[in-house]
Amino acid sequence: MRRIWLLCLGVVFAAPATLGAEENARLLRKAVIPGGPRIVVVAEGDFEPRSIGSYSLRAYAGTNPRFPYDIFIAGTVRPRDGTVEDVRFSDVDRDGSPEIIVVMRSAGTGGHLSADAFQLHGTVLTLLEAVAGLAEDADPIRALEAKLTNRAEPRAAPTADKPRRRARTLD
Repeated sequence: MRRIWLLCLGVVFAAPATLGAEENARLLRKAVIPGGPRIVVVAEGDFEPRSIGSYSLRAYAGTNPRFPYDIFIAGTVRPRDGTVEDVRFSDVDRDGSPEIIVVMRSAGTGGHLSADAFQLHGTVLTLLEAVAGLAEDADPIRALEAKLTNRAEPRAAPTADKPRRRARTLD
């Protein structure tokens, strides 16, 4: 009888620990930035559903192989609609340095992709561009490159042969 009571007591104390671990389960991705020891870590937000919420992107110096996460460089928190699927690196702006690309997949019908591109210069982490609503088999890096190319094109200035529109005035 005493053994059954101890077994029940063990189950009662073990269940909350197991449930708490599931509640805090989140996705973590880490990768080394090409060309150096710097490391990036992407993590979905604590206690958030896997399908929506936020993610954090943190960069570390990675100079000490025994303690690669000791020297924090920069970080940010961004919203997400889906789960973090991958961390990639590509020079999407053609400046000679790879950008950090965080790729997400929606949990809904279609499994649409989205991606955020970040630049890390020294201790400054900047969102360079974002794309969303891509087809499930689309290449998010090409979509980011295309969006940056379109953004970089200068706007046409008005020419002398085309009159400018005047604002209408109300009498």
